[in-house]
Amino acid sequence: MKQMHSIYPTLLNVAVAAVIAGPMAAVAAGKPVQAPLGQTETVIGQTDRMIVKYKDAMPAGKGFNKLQGMSQTRMATLDRAGRQFGVAMRPMHSIANGASVVHLGKRMSVEQVANLARSLKASDPSIEYAEPDRIMVAKFTPNDTRYAEQWQYFENAGGLRANLAWDVVTGTGVNVAVIDTGYRPHADMSGQFVQGYDFIADSAIAADGNGRDSDASDPGDSTVYGQCGSGSPASNSSWHGTHVAGSIAAKTNNGTGVAGVAFNAKIVPVRVLGKCGGYTSDIADAIIWSSGGTVSGVPANANPARVINMSLGGGGACDTTTQNAINSARSRGSVVIVAAGNENTNASGSNPANCAGVVTVAATNRSGGRAYYSNYGTVVDVAAPGGDVRTSGGGILSTLNSGATVPGADSYAYYQGTSMAAPHVAGVAALMLSKTPGLTPDQIESTLKSTARAFPATCSGCGTGIVDASRAIGGGTTPPPPPPPTGSNEVESNNTTGSANSVTVSGTVMNGNMGSTTDTDYFVMQLPAGKTLTATLTMGSSTADYDLFVYNSNGSQIGLSENPAGQVDSVSVTNTGSSTFNRYVRVKFYSGGTGATNGKYTLKLSW
Repeated sequence: MKQMHSIYPTLLNVAVAAVIAGPMAAVAAGKPVQAPLGQTETVIGQTDRMIVKYKDAMPAGKGFNKLQGMSQTRMATLDRAGRQFGVAMRPMHSIANGASVVHLGKRMSVEQVANLARSLKASDPSIEYAEPDRIMVAKFTPNDTRYAEQWQYFENAGGLRANLAWDVVTGTGVNVAVIDTGYRPHADMSGQFVQGYDFIADSAIAADGNGRDSDASDPGDSTVYGQCGSGSPASNSSWHGTHVAGSIAAKTNNGTGVAGVAFNAKIVPVRVLGKCGGYTSDIADAIIWSSGGTVSGVPANANPARVINMSLGGGGACDTTTQNAINSARSRGSVVIVAAGNENTNASGSNPANCAGVVTVAATNRSGGRAYYSNYGTVVDVAAPGGDVRTSGGGILSTLNSGATVPGADSYAYYQGTSMAAPHVAGVAALMLSKTPGLTPDQIESTLKSTARAFPATCSGCGTGIVDASRAIGGGTTPPPPPPPTGSNEVESNNTTGSANSVTVSGTVMNGNMGSTTDTDYFVMQLPAGKTLTATLTMGSSTADYDLFVYNSNGSQIGLSENPAGQVDSVSVTNTGSSTFNRYVRVKFYSGGTGATNGKYTLKLSW
């Protein structure tokens, strides 16, 4: 049975009432500042040249250099390497350090040329280095009229360094689901929204005259005194989802308004919060649907999201319903970004910030220190700008609506909260996926954490640092994220813990099969202290029903999933100890096909 508990009104206090400055006050907090007009050039992601430096090459003298003599052997090596990539390589001229410029005969992506350069160097030990001859353009600076007020993108102290990432990638091809209050149409978001869904089943909370439907627009979430519980205050409509969506993907370089982190990504608006908040059951369905999963009675999502942003929360431990929904989304490759909460307390008591497998985000102020309201603690992974409206221009400026209760005109406002920090990280995740589409949720999380820069001010319990967009995509000194681990085949016999197949790389996908109706397969990995192991079992057919179990180093069962035939099973367990321990994952036959053809399954293991 599904667990159904209300986070109404608690949820609103974290997700929406966390916005300290309302729309009217926020508009008064700062006036538009004309930013310098930026360049309109796009990033040149292709080149038709490569630079090759041979170990014996001599630096040239004055003037533009003629090509130094190249042996027939080297010419032949160039030719062979080029033919593998469908290009005809032709030496052109030398540059000052003696390196040769080689023409490829056609334009290729920089990534393709880099692969060709690596192949060439591997085939010729006389090469010192080979690399793409990249085309540079003037640094991109958006011409949006209020970009100068968006310190969170470009300032050295508290910024994301998103402006440096935009010279490489802008989010093209990535859908980001904003699970929130829905959206208001806005001129600065024109063309940025794709079809979403309203998952609010209770018409009183939805305030749009009905329950679930395909209209994810936000009619307003204003309340009157006592509406959300005895003594609860009255509140204006927050238009919270519109503000969050603008931070992720507001139209950029359009000569008006504000910029978004991943401004060529698309937003999938998913409405779960209305008057007084929203229910866990609705939110769980929204998570599954957003990632491309099936929800009974709801049309299939034509725009599955690789990134899910949840700037919402309530108190208590992570419930089973939400955790299972997160596991389901992760099994389809969606990374889930969650706000840490705004009570200035340990985020371990904030749900879904304390769920396994999510990227939990704390908020920093303009100085790069912890914002006074931000939750903190060991469950926090990274931090990002959340703002502080107590100082002029210190909040997060984004798209909004001017209506106090019902929709009014387009507007902009400064808000603050971990609700504002999370979408900045979601935007960076979209940039990463736009550049490297094969990244897994675990790889995105680990890269965000490993490339974050040190806090310039005090931010205890805020994770590994402030998210750095340029480093996260591989545009800074940090190497690009690694490619996803390749699949490995199960090796029999592995019917006991003593013969379990060893898995050493997080994100590995094991290809296995149930050989008979009595078959059981074990896999073992060493789980470091504080890490969460997520095991995801996918059946090879709709009639197969295999079950998933997890055991500790003593052989005691600590997790299981026994879903019906054809459904994904997923289990997450955390090593709460201070040392690394073995964890055993078991796949067991229950019903369905067997053998090399009919008994196939895949098991993904991440930590």
